[in-house]
Amino acid sequence: MAAVPSAPRPIAGFDGSATPMIPPLNILTLATLFPNSAAPNFGVFVARQTAALAARDGVRVTVINPIGLPPFPLSPHPRYRDLRMLKRQDRWDGLTVHRPRFTLLPGLPDRNPAAIARAALPLVRRLHAERPFDLIDAEFFYPDGPAARLIAAELGLPYTVKARGADVHYWGTRKGSGAAVRMAARDAAGMLAVCGALKDDMAALGMEADRIAVHYTGCDQARFRPVDSSALRRQLGLEGPVIATVGALIARKRQDLVIAALADLPGVTLLLIGKGEREATFRDLAQGSGVANRVRFVGAVAHDDLPQWLSCVDVLVSPSDSEGLANAWVEALACGTPVVISEAGGARELVTSDAAGRVVPQDHAAIAGAVRDILAMQPARADVRAAVERFSWARNGQELEAFFRRTLDGYRPR
Repeated sequence: MAAVPSAPRPIAGFDGSATPMIPPLNILTLATLFPNSAAPNFGVFVARQTAALAARDGVRVTVINPIGLPPFPLSPHPRYRDLRMLKRQDRWDGLTVHRPRFTLLPGLPDRNPAAIARAALPLVRRLHAERPFDLIDAEFFYPDGPAARLIAAELGLPYTVKARGADVHYWGTRKGSGAAVRMAARDAAGMLAVCGALKDDMAALGMEADRIAVHYTGCDQARFRPVDSSALRRQLGLEGPVIATVGALIARKRQDLVIAALADLPGVTLLLIGKGEREATFRDLAQGSGVANRVRFVGAVAHDDLPQWLSCVDVLVSPSDSEGLANAWVEALACGTPVVISEAGGARELVTSDAAGRVVPQDHAAIAGAVRDILAMQPARADVRAAVERFSWARNGQELEAFFRRTLDGYRPR
């Protein structure tokens, strides 16, 4: 694991006591990934990180969560109805969250950064005039990073960008958005990556490695812990070994490999936790593979309810095409549930013992073999949990504040 950033050095200036005064820090967080009442699980890890930062003494955080809505005739579509009803300003996790609307053009994602900047700039100018921001924090490389670059240029502010996985692996390599990602990286005062492997991937795209800091996620260790899930198992009628996936039912998450692996795991039940566009395809696959009676499509589960679900399964399986360092991995391990994950992102930075799980190829036979090994091993949940005891939101917030202060201390306008 990367070394914990050193504490920010004291700034000259005293209040009459012997304790150096550290100036207050006013951060504007720009996050398209952020939960709301219509999608309470969407980007919950960004909200937890931001709340942990805002809880630091002397740190003030304002969140701008741009909401994309298409023009007529797409605007009345039911999928946008709940988004249209969101308040322009509300509170979430103790944070003030502004939700300006920008014009979303489906199929034309390259226009989103400029549209976000146009929609947010009047609000940002007003807030900046009332209480000047020190720095803009973009929480996803695309479209947040290029949008932050445009806003920062208008206000003469530094900005930083955090990479989380698909924003680099997909948007960073795609024609059009890839150029915008590289420009955002070039002009940023600093960058963050959720794991060392993602930092290496960013450097491979031409980003300056010495300006990228590794910033691991946090975990609510009091909430995500082994809990008694016998009542849930009875309610679901679960008998025998149970495995699960957690995440959107989309092609990149590769739940199809887990369904295929089930044919080699007699007596094992699979829970697919999440929803998405591939659900019908996965149902057909389960039926065609003869395992439909052992596959449960659970749907979305509230984040606060996940500890009980993770505690009731024996193995979490995640053979994704790409990841950074998935929060679901950390949360499963904190609940004492070992993981079987693909060679994606920071997999090997997390699975550091046999008790924690296995890192396997994206192959259904390899997945089945790893699951069998873990079921036979039956590692103690305390041993599994030990792999992630270092993850906490308090530490995450402390490291983020230190990064911002170091960045500002060394910032020189380009």
